[in-house]
Amino acid sequence: MRHRIAVASAAALVSLVGTTGVAAAQPSSLYAPSALVLTVAQGDDAATSTVLRASTLSCAPTALGTHPDPQAACAALNSTGGALDRLLASPNPDRACPMHYAPVTVTADGVWKGSRVAWKHTFSNSCTMSATLNGNAVFSF
Repeated sequence: MRHRIAVASAAALVSLVGTTGVAAAQPSSLYAPSALVLTVAQGDDAATSTVLRASTLSCAPTALGTHPDPQAACAALNSTGGALDRLLASPNPDRACPMHYAPVTVTADGVWKGSRVAWKHTFSNSCTMSATLNGNAVFSF
């Protein structure tokens, strides 16, 4: 008798094992993530420089963040395909900058359209930075 009860109980448990719920798969976003932390720092080494300004920028699905003009910054990044080196232009020859060395380092860390980004560029001074970026919105904060 005990054997029959044990077999019946085991059969009931085995039949219930397959009925446990499976977590429903969450749909993935239509947009790959694009979120960056942008900094402007005094110094020539991003690791030891003094951060003067920092801003966050998220471009997908909409432009947001602490950046003062996220739409323009995201548009500038989209126009370069996320290649931050393409933001750098030849300095305007009509703009004269002092020839003193007071390095300024700009960085962008985060994710752009699903790919990890860790970018930095050092300018000889803030005037050279402004002239080379030619008023580009990405680092205008």
